Amino acid sequence: MRALRYSIFLKAYSTSAAQTISKSTAKTKKFVVYCNTQITEYGRKGNIREAESLFHRMSEKTIVSYTAMLSAYANNGEITKARQLFDEMPRRTVATWNAMITAYVRNMNRVNGVEEAFRLFLRMPVRNAVSYSAMILGFVNAGSFEEAERLYEGTPLKWRDPFCSNILMNGYLKIGKLEEAVGVFEGMVEKNVVSWSSMVDGYCKNGRVSEARKLFDMMEENRNEFTWCSMIDGYMKVGSFEDGFQLFLRMRREGHVGTEPTVLTVIFESCGRIGRYKEGCQVHGLVSRLGFEFDVFMSNCIIAMYSRLGCINEARHIFSTMSEKDVVSWNALIHGYVQAGRLEEAHERFEKMGFKDSASWTTLITGFSNKGLTEKSIQLFNKMPERDDVAWTALISGFVNNGEHEEAICWFVQMLRNEIRPNHLALSSLLRASASLALLSLGLQIHASVFKMDMEHSLSIQNSLVSMYSKCGIVNDAYKIFKSITTPDIVSFNSMITGFAHNGFGGEALELFRQLIDEGQEPNEVTFLGVLSACTHVGLVDEGWKYFKSMRTVFKVEPGPDHYACMVDLLGRAGLLDEAIKLIKSMPVEPHSGVWGALLGASRTHMHLDIAKFAAQHFLELEPNNAAPYVVLSDIYSFIGKKRDEEEIRLSKRLRGIKKSPGCSWITVKDKVKLFLSGDKSHVKFEEIKITLWTIMYEMSQLDCFDSDWLPP
Repeated sequence: MRALRYSIFLKAYSTSAAQTISKSTAKTKKFVVYCNTQITEYGRKGNIREAESLFHRMSEKTIVSYTAMLSAYANNGEITKARQLFDEMPRRTVATWNAMITAYVRNMNRVNGVEEAFRLFLRMPVRNAVSYSAMILGFVNAGSFEEAERLYEGTPLKWRDPFCSNILMNGYLKIGKLEEAVGVFEGMVEKNVVSWSSMVDGYCKNGRVSEARKLFDMMEENRNEFTWCSMIDGYMKVGSFEDGFQLFLRMRREGHVGTEPTVLTVIFESCGRIGRYKEGCQVHGLVSRLGFEFDVFMSNCIIAMYSRLGCINEARHIFSTMSEKDVVSWNALIHGYVQAGRLEEAHERFEKMGFKDSASWTTLITGFSNKGLTEKSIQLFNKMPERDDVAWTALISGFVNNGEHEEAICWFVQMLRNEIRPNHLALSSLLRASASLALLSLGLQIHASVFKMDMEHSLSIQNSLVSMYSKCGIVNDAYKIFKSITTPDIVSFNSMITGFAHNGFGGEALELFRQLIDEGQEPNEVTFLGVLSACTHVGLVDEGWKYFKSMRTVFKVEPGPDHYACMVDLLGRAGLLDEAIKLIKSMPVEPHSGVWGALLGASRTHMHLDIAKFAAQHFLELEPNNAAPYVVLSDIYSFIGKKRDEEEIRLSKRLRGIKKSPGCSWITVKDKVKLFLSGDKSHVKFEEIKITLWTIMYEMSQLDCFDSDWLPP
């Protein structure tokens, strides 16, 4: 009996002890989970020391604890400590290996991240989908697409889609390789909303909205906010405002996704850029109904829209009602004043600003430059506390836009001396300057710099290079660069068509125009100037008429005075002067001097005095101080033997004080462009130049083959 009671006691005691231990173990596990969560939270907030302290005070650590601490180190850039912890871990899971690989990938710019990540990847005893995704992402971010492709091909099919495929596809889209991205997308067995949305966005960013819309429609109910926004933005970017706005209204009607600030920003930007005041006001009212009216970001977008529309009073009203303003608010309003040409008010607002960022200064610098006030731009630039590449670019671009190409080159040299790395816009502007000055040597230097800076794939630079080589007469190199452009835009085609035309390759220009149409591009006013110029150089009158008439009837492009000038030049060179006059009289707008100049030039070519007088009269009404009409009439009178009339024209020109623009040349000496005009003696070193020239000529005169009459006086 006693033994039985003792047995029952021991059994009860064991059960109680087990329950106590179980409760204690449960509390310990909960505490470890709590600590792991806190370490992760500390790491996300950047409190790495707190995370580290908590980790070291833990009496019991799990594999999750180590992984949490490793991720905290990695997220805060302490990759060395992360690796040290990884090496010290008593046991590792696939999640731990993935965390360390991800750490290297995220910090690839601080250490040889991709190489180290790949070494770990190869050492992994077991891999999963995350392992392959992280490593492919590392290769993609490093630009190592060949390695990314090899690893992607070696990824087991069960883990390839959709995540690994999405990573490689988005990588291709970021570098403009649309066709490669399409190949990955079409090869996917399993696609998710990210896959579809990425391709819709990719097509839209490359201007191929019809393909994007096909994918968009196939998605049906699986579209998210990003998909809708990408498709709407795609329409807006190619100028199809109606399609984009109707899609926005449809999104609102269907109600499957909310109206987020991102898509509203797209609408505001498009309304401002395209000039849709009515729709902009409607969406402004929608913002108020949605409760976004007091949001600083939204208010800034609305100010920017009204500023672009030229509605500066509305923009100022929104600005004045804002309870909280940031530097973007001020910049948007100042930009509005600049857009409206009200520089004094823009400057007043600028002076009232508390904090000014680079955009504040740059906006005003650009405003002064656009008005031709480059001296004020320089004064403002010199007052800037810190000048970044954007400010330098604004100043240099201002000089180029005002035709002060030599100044642009000088300031670009100063930019380099200040150790400011030029951006693609600065290089594009300088390429324009070198093209305008026909400085091929400078253009070649810039082209070399483009390669050194890894900017050869920048579309704006590629377009500028095409234009530069064309204007310098190196058409073959221009065409090579054009062919290297992955997805040429309308500017690319215009630059090459114009380059062909101006260098006498009219047939090639027209063939490229046909290619442009076949690829679904929409020609614009500049395109047709190049096409008509090509017809002029080749003498294709019928072709020229066809393209001129198709502007309005087929392509909905209204011909401007420059297009009429091209047609007058084409007809005039072909001797069809009566048709040229008839065309001028049919113009819906008043002809500018270029139109009359084209007729004047044709009359000299064919020595037609009556038409020359007619053209000269109208030309002088527009440009009374231009010498061209006098020179043409004088030449014609001389040719037909009317010496008295020739002398009267020359006398009239002299009495009016009109002089023909002198020829000029220039050289670059010690990074400065030196300009020389015919008959000009104003150069500061004129006497030295004259003595040097005389010395050279004198020494040359000692040669038997030299004519001494060439010696300067």
